[in-house]
Amino acid sequence: MPLDLYLAYVLASTLLVILPGPTVMLVVANALSRGRPAAMLSVIGVGLGDVTAMVVSFAGLGAVLAASATLFTLLKFVGAAYLIWLGIGLLRAKPDPDALTSVMPSSGGQLIRQAWIVTALNPKGIVFFIAFVPQFMDPGRPALPQFLILGSTFLALAILNAAAYAWVAGSVRRHITQVSTLRWINRVGGSVMIGAGLLTAAMRRT
Repeated sequence: MPLDLYLAYVLASTLLVILPGPTVMLVVANALSRGRPAAMLSVIGVGLGDVTAMVVSFAGLGAVLAASATLFTLLKFVGAAYLIWLGIGLLRAKPDPDALTSVMPSSGGQLIRQAWIVTALNPKGIVFFIAFVPQFMDPGRPALPQFLILGSTFLALAILNAAAYAWVAGSVRRHITQVSTLRWINRVGGSVMIGAGLLTAAMRRT
């Protein structure tokens, strides 16, 4: 793979991952409501979700998803419903004084699973690997090594991006000293996640 083509891919992928999507919104919401450790566990889930999308795409299921409007619609509505359900749960959460000193009330496995599901159920992620990545592959070279290199690069960028959002939001969370502020953060975070769910439901295939 030519170096200039790879660098162009890195630049394009960086610009894509910087834009906050449903997974980043989930990471930020967890950082603000549960602290930085919870957000970092969510980042692990984001990475696992992207790996899932890569495997599904390489297995050929991504092409089926891209071609089937029904399957695309079904997957996006399942993902949207899950985001909305998480948002409603955050809206209903009642922070207590202990939440100011004790963070991450949810189990680590649950936080990882939530981020994995949100990322894996985003059909745009799967379509990305079969529509965007091949544009930067050299047709004269073996496809598998190139796909693995480009996919791994995107995975690293996505994890670093989510971790950066988690770190910044976690830093903000550490300065919160009032339960009333936590309550408003839960409301804002829940509303953002519900909004992300609605945007996911409204998105179309490109």
